[in-house]
Amino acid sequence: MSATVPRQTADERRVAVLDAATVEFARKGLHGASTEDIARAAGISQPYLFRLFGTKKELYLATSQRTIDDLYKVFAEAAGGKTGMDALHAMGEAYESVMTDRDRLMLMLKCWASCDDPEICEVVRSAWRDLVDLAERVSGESPEAVSAFFSKGAMLTILMAMESFTRPEPWSNRLIEGCQKGMTE
Repeated sequence: MSATVPRQTADERRVAVLDAATVEFARKGLHGASTEDIARAAGISQPYLFRLFGTKKELYLATSQRTIDDLYKVFAEAAGGKTGMDALHAMGEAYESVMTDRDRLMLMLKCWASCDDPEICEVVRSAWRDLVDLAERVSGESPEAVSAFFSKGAMLTILMAMESFTRPEPWSNRLIEGCQKGMTE
């Protein structure tokens, strides 16, 4: 007797596709990723994937937007009830924690690097606008302080991508320490 597999709802299938797409796009980017591999990993057919998302690019944009929306929520929750540099520090700590998910990290970097595409660029610009607005609003800090927060965060992102936290070297340790120290003072 074979066990029956519970039927997924459309929302559950959509989440499964976005999860699989996050991994595939993080590793191979928009143009290198295979919708066939994404569909297989999500447990659906490739034609059904296209019924859900239309095109590979629409799937990429939806995957990217979900990652961006999740990051915004993490920042907002971390800063909840805090102001000033305390809010920025909480957001920075939460960011480092979230970015230990290598697929999220690499997808984000691939999105930044894909800004030669106008639609992707608009999603990235919108995300940055919303994150900067959030940081300014909750912290009440100056444009210089918020700029320094995001600048150091971008450097830490690059260092995370280069595995400098897990494979440290003296030069990368100095950069990490400098960025982290500047974000906690």
